[in-house]
Amino acid sequence: MKLLLKDVKLSAFAGEEELLALCERKLRAPCRYFRILKKSLDARDKGNIMWVYTVECSEKTVPHPPKIYEKVKKTPRVFVVGAGPAGLFCALRLLDRGIKPVLLERGKSVEERAEDVRRFRETGVLDPSSNVQFGEGGAGTFSDGKLNTQTGSPFHADVLETFVRFGAPPEIEYLNKPHIGSDRLRGIVAAMREHILEMGGEVRFGALLTDIERRGGKLLLTVNGVREEADDAVLAIGHSARDTFEMLRARGFQMEQKEFAAGLRVEHLQAEIGRAQYGPRYAELPAADYKLVSHAGERAAFTFCMCPGGTVVPAAREEGGVVVNGMSDYARDGKNANSAVVVQVKKEDFGSGDPLAGVAFQREIERRAYAAAGGGYRAPVQLLGDFLEGRESCAFGEVGPTYPIGTAFAPAESYLPPVLVRTLRAAIPDMGRRLRGFDRPDAVLTGVESRTSSPVRVLRGEDGQAAGAEGVYPCGEGCGYAGGISSAAADGLRTAELLARKYL
Repeated sequence: MKLLLKDVKLSAFAGEEELLALCERKLRAPCRYFRILKKSLDARDKGNIMWVYTVECSEKTVPHPPKIYEKVKKTPRVFVVGAGPAGLFCALRLLDRGIKPVLLERGKSVEERAEDVRRFRETGVLDPSSNVQFGEGGAGTFSDGKLNTQTGSPFHADVLETFVRFGAPPEIEYLNKPHIGSDRLRGIVAAMREHILEMGGEVRFGALLTDIERRGGKLLLTVNGVREEADDAVLAIGHSARDTFEMLRARGFQMEQKEFAAGLRVEHLQAEIGRAQYGPRYAELPAADYKLVSHAGERAAFTFCMCPGGTVVPAAREEGGVVVNGMSDYARDGKNANSAVVVQVKKEDFGSGDPLAGVAFQREIERRAYAAAGGGYRAPVQLLGDFLEGRESCAFGEVGPTYPIGTAFAPAESYLPPVLVRTLRAAIPDMGRRLRGFDRPDAVLTGVESRTSSPVRVLRGEDGQAAGAEGVYPCGEGCGYAGGISSAAADGLRTAELLARKYL
């Protein structure tokens, strides 16, 4: 019989081997089976910081039989369009069900993107179409690997188990805020791809979907100018596939506007965040993070995608636009912390009822940010104190920018809409009252953070199929059904199950 122990506390500075001894005392027997289900850090009392565990244990060994999936009775030809979290996890689950998918990735492989990074570092020339591995679309979506989610999806455990199966550290299955790291994710994504190939699936890079229609009971997909037949297609296209959105609208797919958030990246010294969160012994603990929300301004503002010890990176997917994102390696040992600090963007801001008006809104501020920094994919930056006082910046303080392509001083109001600027000027000091140092004057603000989530939703029914388009399954963040790696991967699993149900 297994015993579930909740709220088990150990000093954050104690060795984890003490946890096993504590559980054995509670069990009053040796632990033959011992599994951590949850682990989180309680730092509310900086003089007594504790790890808090939920543990499952037993005096007997507990077997864990492998999962067995019912195979389909008929094998359809299924195209999965997009190889980000939704597309990859959908393809993996289709294989479990006996369906060998064709996985289409419009960009480059992980290895090719790594080569782009090497070439950029040597020459200083950025190819925006490759996105130098960092941003939206395809394997680049795995830029950081933060896996925490608040969706409550029944597939979330499967997502974590799958990551571990392909090389992620086992701790992600129980940490309150699981994180893999950009350096480890590249190998994990490559391992997933190799498994798809070994199991009889197909992976195509540089594969651009330009049309989709139904004729004579078959779906016809035009990929790189070649028309191909399919029984089903999963649209895991990512939220930066703007040309694909336009094609879907032209083909009559039902779509609607979706609100998102936009703003800036803020950088602080990681040591300052650690000291504010954990006190003087911060260096002995994992790199500190934060999550802040403010209602001090006209709209809700919040931090998003916080990257301890990380880097602000380019995420542009179109020429003439600047987009920034954040990433951390597994060690999270960089000098700076960075996070998006963003404001709710409402449909009324789009200026049109067109389903793609939110895309136009994003594109406009990205192009204005590009122009503000003088081109060349440099990012516009401003010191936080100058931003709050409405001054232009002229020199960095103790905090320097980590954006690798180069920066140029430019005021945020030169590219952000006034309502976002006003809200941030009210929200950031409010956040500083709850996290000491958050509003330090020499913190660096970098623009523009515009791709927090998709600005459009492709409508689908309870069976997962697009409204009025049999055999087409909108999926993941790009189509408006997720908001991060874990939720997108979970939606990929859910979509695969709905699709396979037709053939079981």
